[in-house]
Amino acid sequence: MSFDKDFLFNLKKLEREFYLKPVVKVARNLLGKIFVKLERNIVLAGMITEVEAYDGKSDQASHSYKGLNKRNQHMFYLGGHTYVYFTYGVHYCLNVVACREGYGAAVLIRAMEPLLGVEKFSYRRFNKRKLSEKEFQNLLNGPGKICQAFNLTTKQSGKDLLGDEMFILDYKNLSNKQIGCSERIGISKSKELMWRFYIKDSKFLSK
Repeated sequence: MSFDKDFLFNLKKLEREFYLKPVVKVARNLLGKIFVKLERNIVLAGMITEVEAYDGKSDQASHSYKGLNKRNQHMFYLGGHTYVYFTYGVHYCLNVVACREGYGAAVLIRAMEPLLGVEKFSYRRFNKRKLSEKEFQNLLNGPGKICQAFNLTTKQSGKDLLGDEMFILDYKNLSNKQIGCSERIGISKSKELMWRFYIKDSKFLSK
């Protein structure tokens, strides 16, 4: 489908109630929604295609498992805020906070399908304008790639997704048959939890 600004801004912004549910449900429901960041006169947008849920109450892989600290403080915000962290000394990762304030759960955004702002994504990721089909598919198919393309750092951590700088729009509501699940990627603890969710027929996945 061809997207433009008019079509995009006719969609409704997700409301607070969407984010206050259990983190696994929020993770599944985020698939098919559109993440938007506004930069002056530029609109950057991607459809969420892959996510992972992290719940500090029962999940040893979660940053919040051992409680609140300076690094993870935004993960304990009210559902509907961002939590952006720096990892391996190289990459930033975007998360969407879920549940009530003080709970400590979030959804890692692992991959998106590029919709608007592709030229800006291309410069930031590959330092060029024209992309091959493979490069286009690889623009946003990983947590670090997403933050590089959208220029997200820890400065954007703690932002309210009900605000005007960054937000998520309601778009697709997927059926269970359209959603795949698996173990999460790159973790060693709580590997038994099948909390990675993705759109089955998407070409824009990290794995």
